[in-house]
Amino acid sequence: MMDVGRHPRIEMMTYSEVEAVSGFVGNFHVTVRKKARYVDPSQCTSCAECANICPVAVPDEYQQGFSSRKAIYIPYPQAVPSSYILDMDNCLGNNPIACGKCADVCEKDCIDYDDQDELVSLEVGVIIAATGMDVYDPTEYDEYGYTRFENVITSMEFERLICAGGPTDGHFMRPSDRQLPQRIGFIQCVGSRSRDGRGNPYCSNICCMNTVKDTLLLCDHYPGIETKVFYMDIRAFGKGFEDLYMRSKEEGVKYIRGIPGEVVEDPETRSLHLIVDNTTTGKLEEHELDMLVLSQGVIPRQDGDSIKKLLTLSTTSDGFIMESHPKLKPVDAPTKGVYIAGCLEGPKDVKESVTQAGAAAARASILLNAGKTKIEAITSQIDNEQCNFCGICSTVCPYNAILAPDRKTKKAPVLIQAACAGCGACAAECAQDAIVMRHFRDEQLMAQIEAILAVEPHKHLLTFACNWCSYAGGDNAGTSRLQYPTTSRLIRTMCSGRVDQKFIYHAFKHGAPIVLVSGCHFSDCHYIDAVHWTQKRMDRIWNKLDKLGIRPDRLRLEWISAAEGQKFAKVMREMEGIVQQVTPEEIEFTMKVLAEDEANSKKKAAKKAEKKAEVAI
Repeated sequence: MMDVGRHPRIEMMTYSEVEAVSGFVGNFHVTVRKKARYVDPSQCTSCAECANICPVAVPDEYQQGFSSRKAIYIPYPQAVPSSYILDMDNCLGNNPIACGKCADVCEKDCIDYDDQDELVSLEVGVIIAATGMDVYDPTEYDEYGYTRFENVITSMEFERLICAGGPTDGHFMRPSDRQLPQRIGFIQCVGSRSRDGRGNPYCSNICCMNTVKDTLLLCDHYPGIETKVFYMDIRAFGKGFEDLYMRSKEEGVKYIRGIPGEVVEDPETRSLHLIVDNTTTGKLEEHELDMLVLSQGVIPRQDGDSIKKLLTLSTTSDGFIMESHPKLKPVDAPTKGVYIAGCLEGPKDVKESVTQAGAAAARASILLNAGKTKIEAITSQIDNEQCNFCGICSTVCPYNAILAPDRKTKKAPVLIQAACAGCGACAAECAQDAIVMRHFRDEQLMAQIEAILAVEPHKHLLTFACNWCSYAGGDNAGTSRLQYPTTSRLIRTMCSGRVDQKFIYHAFKHGAPIVLVSGCHFSDCHYIDAVHWTQKRMDRIWNKLDKLGIRPDRLRLEWISAAEGQKFAKVMREMEGIVQQVTPEEIEFTMKVLAEDEANSKKKAAKKAEKKAEVAI
């Protein structure tokens, strides 16, 4: 932070937040709110006279509430800029001024109670998001007594108690009696690897080695303390991590494979009693401790939804931001010109965060130095002559790449090619066929359908597969040598959102017994939320098929990821069974009903056109 603050080409805006982001790659418009500090950082010398005289004391968030701070304070010792900030929510000197002592003693006159927030507009070419993560709140694990027993603390609170800059100046003590504990226990995976409805199912990555580090700190600073670690599995897969783990065991730390079921406190001695099923020895053990540390996991930022909306990002099933490709583009966001780094993308330690930050900076510099950006030739094109200015395309686009039209002025929608990712959801929803997808035109997809169903159509399972997940899932099934029917015929689309309803009706009109639409899971969509439009469209088609007397189950929707080769093969086997149940008579009835419905639709459209022509005359 200090180096960044001194760098001549870096403008650091602390105590600020991004309020709005618009534009596209190379032309982002960012609005930043610089919050009122009420203290001029350029004049403040950090003399501490204001804090010394301030009568207000509130819990110090940085010290995890173990100590207090004043209403005017420095957030943490290494804060940049190194100046005081006024917490106006707790200050007594505003509206009306009831105190004002800090302003009276400030020789530099750098305190301004009338300071206001400032909005700053920035024009940037790329954006790197590195907003970090939050830690899990273990209060719902009440069996550990975190809210009931004073000597049950979290790993974050442990860090502050043992830190030289902490509330106890590095003199480690237990909260209840301010004495050095002689028996300390650590419970791993609190809030991680949990499938009981509490916590999160994923591994938080850093917890095991954080505990190993804490045990070594205790062994180095307080020899003789008895330390026990209760764990499911120790995951020490980083460079040198296994050596640290073995060193911890050599120092005398006891690792017990088993998670305590309940913690009970002795009201007289304040000691904690744990009952653990030791899976290594197969015995039920009871342990008595002076202090218990809950090794809490990490979670996505609680304001993650606002970050997603600002930068048009998508998340994985665990709530962390999804990258464009886990191997080929690990720091690229689905939105062009946006890069991600650190724990925004997933739980990781400092080394991994620094590595990813360097990669994000390198990717950003490549784009900035090029001066131009290349786009794939799969973007959409708008035919203004066909457009009726309904605006559905701008609503559907997950990247805000289409500027909404104006019906009153007959202003057509404007497509920003640099922002378009080519998902095709806009083309599928456009009722006027005013949007054309390069290399995935309607005529091309219709031709593929006709070619597949040209010979013995009743034997083929027609599948529309998303390029990024379902189509890749089929590849996964093939490379894994998984068996599924050879009658499956796949049509690749960039996204399941590209599958227009007319493609499905066209397939049924050409004798398809079953049509399968397959795409990404809702939380894994490569195009942010395009799959939501797939679901809505499929609901409409199922309702229409039901009204026409066609079995809706002949149209199926499945979410299959690239890693789910087994699921792909299983779905194909299940669909083959349904294909064999569809009779030739049912196929003929479907073809007849859809042909009649199409004819009726054309008649209605012709009548509407005649009425419009009469009105115009």
